[in-house]
Amino acid sequence: MLKPIAAGREEAKAGGAERTVSVRWALAGLSLSMLLSSLGTSIANVALPTLAEAFDASFQEVQWIVLAYLLAITTLIVSVGRLGDIAGRRRLLLAGLFLFTAASALCGVAPTLWLLIAARAVQGLGAAIMMALTMAFVGETVPKARTGSAMGLLGTMSAIGTALGPSLGGVLIASLGWQAIFLVNLPLGILALLLACRTLPADRREPKADRAGFDKAGTLLLALTLGAYALAMTIGRGSFGSLNLALLLAAVFGMGLFLLAEARGASPLIRPAMFRDPALSAGLAMNALVSTVMMATLVVGPFYLSRALGLDAALVGIVLSIGPAISALSGVLAGRIVDRWGAPSIVVVGLVQIAVGSLALSVIPAIFGIAGYIAAILLLTPGYQLFQAANNTAVMMDVGPDRRGVISGMLNLSRNLGLITGASVMGTVFALASATADVATAHPDAVAAGMRTTFAVATALIVVALALAVGGRALATRPSLPADAL
Repeated sequence: MLKPIAAGREEAKAGGAERTVSVRWALAGLSLSMLLSSLGTSIANVALPTLAEAFDASFQEVQWIVLAYLLAITTLIVSVGRLGDIAGRRRLLLAGLFLFTAASALCGVAPTLWLLIAARAVQGLGAAIMMALTMAFVGETVPKARTGSAMGLLGTMSAIGTALGPSLGGVLIASLGWQAIFLVNLPLGILALLLACRTLPADRREPKADRAGFDKAGTLLLALTLGAYALAMTIGRGSFGSLNLALLLAAVFGMGLFLLAEARGASPLIRPAMFRDPALSAGLAMNALVSTVMMATLVVGPFYLSRALGLDAALVGIVLSIGPAISALSGVLAGRIVDRWGAPSIVVVGLVQIAVGSLALSVIPAIFGIAGYIAAILLLTPGYQLFQAANNTAVMMDVGPDRRGVISGMLNLSRNLGLITGASVMGTVFALASATADVATAHPDAVAAGMRTTFAVATALIVVALALAVGGRALATRPSLPADAL
């Protein structure tokens, strides 16, 4: 009698160990997908001068190498997330990895600039699928008690990809030429494809009658609206002219049409009722605000370090790499803290730390110079990782399986919109506060004044995010919406 029981326990133990190994390999594949999509965002920037020379093109022309990738992700990430919910996340992620890898190869052999830009747009479509579905798969592959750790790991891989891009790109360009920054994705993409194929759970097959239709009209309206907004915030190299204003107005009009179409649609891409969920709405809004502030460190930091503190290019690069390095080191720990103490509390803790770091960036570099700047970054960046792991966990934790793709896409979209807005709006705040026509040649005192004002505004934005966190928590204790609203 005892032998069968003992044998059963051994089988259960072996099954648990096998599942743990399977989860680890699945997370390895998802992490590599997140790394590649983030690497694709940052690695091309360092190559722009080389590409301008190689194709005998202007800066305005080669910047489309970056913009095409960014626009493809921004305009399509929610739609591909929804498509994954309908058609199957596994098969769509495999298609995204294949697209990303094939487009990387095409980028590496592109004979003309416009073919390279077109290939980057296709690469961006693959990256949008990868970004939208990696977080959606966490709910299917990882036990609920370890969700925070998994989100922290994905945040770490995103930070590593962003931090690694400029340095790896510089080394590859110097040793092998600009083509290598795209061809390096081939072995990594194939490995991610194999891991995903072997370890991710199969898609559940549902009868066609039970499947929701894909909202083509809503998808087109949202893509056009987001494209208009992204272009309004990025073209013009820092100036905001009549074309930017026209695009911004088109985005506002397009959003109105989109919401109207979604309210009337039989199977909408995004259900307007979901925004009545205070936790979801607050999570998306906080994500955008925090991303706006984090982008300010990348936009303002280089000018402050070089113009106000007088650092040379090499030292500026070293100091700027401190933040991403801390993000990479603190992401997994942040996830474990979320698992232990709970996502809602850690969201608030992370926001408080970001607010203190932003205020420190506004005040203490003027007193302590480079040491003050680094100390402020040491406060700000771990707070960002805490917030990201906790907020992603809070938003994704109780989402139904049939909506994980679209909600994951919306999380990534809110982050991207924050980054785009931060680059434009916070850059404008910095320029206005510096009271100079050209920040690149401004007096050190003017740049220091711009730094103080920019991060005072950043602190105010995080205070707004804190109010949303506290208010969203209070409202979330009331009776929630029916599950079908999400």
